[in-house]
Amino acid sequence: MGRRRVEKITEELVQPILERENFELVDIEFKKEGPHRFLRIYIDKDGGITLDDCQKVSEELSEKLDEVDPIEDNYFLEVSSPGLDRPLKKDSDFERFKGENIEIRLYQTINNQKVFEGELIGLEDNNIKINIENIGLMEIPREKVAVTKLAIKF
Repeated sequence: MGRRRVEKITEELVQPILERENFELVDIEFKKEGPHRFLRIYIDKDGGITLDDCQKVSEELSEKLDEVDPIEDNYFLEVSSPGLDRPLKKDSDFERFKGENIEIRLYQTINNQKVFEGELIGLEDNNIKINIENIGLMEIPREKVAVTKLAIKF
């Protein structure tokens, strides 16, 4: 079964668990790394996700995946927090994290650059608005973006 299909089925199975617990689904990845396959589910909640939260979701989801059995090969199931450099994927993420520092990685260069970092202004007409130091306000079309994530400042 294809990657997107596995991710879609997994989303349908995990969403009721997350809604019951008031957790947010951040992302799902099904990928091969070396000889192994990994199904990763990233979850969050106000105040942050705990190891116990991840374990609870993992155990319940594992049972549901065993019943439906959408993955023919062996795989590792991982449920975790999205981390400090959380990806921004949903429209609501761009609203929620306005004013935060973000990093945008592009598929192709704009002005000879593939990576931009600055303050998230928002999402408008499918363009990510970002205020970049020494450049100013930029609007980057979402279809040109490979990854948008919170930037970590130390």
